[in-house]
Amino acid sequence: MDTIRALIADDEAHLREYLESQLKTVWPELRVVARAANGIEALRMIDEEAPEVVFLDIRMPGLTGLDVAAKLVDSPKPPHIVFVTAYDQYAVEAFEHSAVDYLLKPANIERLEKTVAKLKVRLKPASAEGAVPAAALHALLAQLAVAVPAAAPAAAPLQWIRATHGEETRLIPIDDVIYFQSNDKYTSVFVADGESLIRTPISKLREQLDEQQFWQIHRSVIVAARHVAGTRQDFRGRLMVQLKGRPEQLVVSRNYVDLFRGM
Repeated sequence: MDTIRALIADDEAHLREYLESQLKTVWPELRVVARAANGIEALRMIDEEAPEVVFLDIRMPGLTGLDVAAKLVDSPKPPHIVFVTAYDQYAVEAFEHSAVDYLLKPANIERLEKTVAKLKVRLKPASAEGAVPAAALHALLAQLAVAVPAAAPAAAPLQWIRATHGEETRLIPIDDVIYFQSNDKYTSVFVADGESLIRTPISKLREQLDEQQFWQIHRSVIVAARHVAGTRQDFRGRLMVQLKGRPEQLVVSRNYVDLFRGM
């Protein structure tokens, strides 16, 4: 079987990362080519990357996973959809007789193995299973739309950072930030004239940032895209981000290398 490409859409960054790590364990051949924090972003990335499999959180801001699925179902070659939900009572009832699979948050290895086995069968060219018929998926979406509470509106991205700089407290416009880097107890905020500190963990900070403007490149580093000059490989084979007008270079972990393909 050729390499299968997947997208994971979930508005909680740590759950996206957790699902991806679990998938690497049970399906190492799978390549996660995109990660979306909301439904609008998911649709754009699906259009750009054309993954064969999408894992959709049911409840996301902007467009829910149900909204995204409704837009995909009538496309010429829809991807195989796996819904991810925190709502056990809805999932069990709605999916009991459905060909579409689901995962309860957080997905455990045993349940994920069953989902992967189903997907592998459906993805085989000669499989009689094939894609889920559009009519069946429309019926499921209608059932879920009644059962699942509407998502809360998306929060506006962070605009200001209140940070400590020596004895001072600074109010830093988000547009001035070059990158964030987490330390043991603090997160460093790097701007043109120095470094300040905040107590917000980088995992929580990521959820408050515009993901089009700020890219996580390592579990401990988020960089402002407008300050990225380019990338290079160091002597150890690691991908390094070069910054505009700054000497330091930032390591890109393997989980985030796809961000820079083609650069």
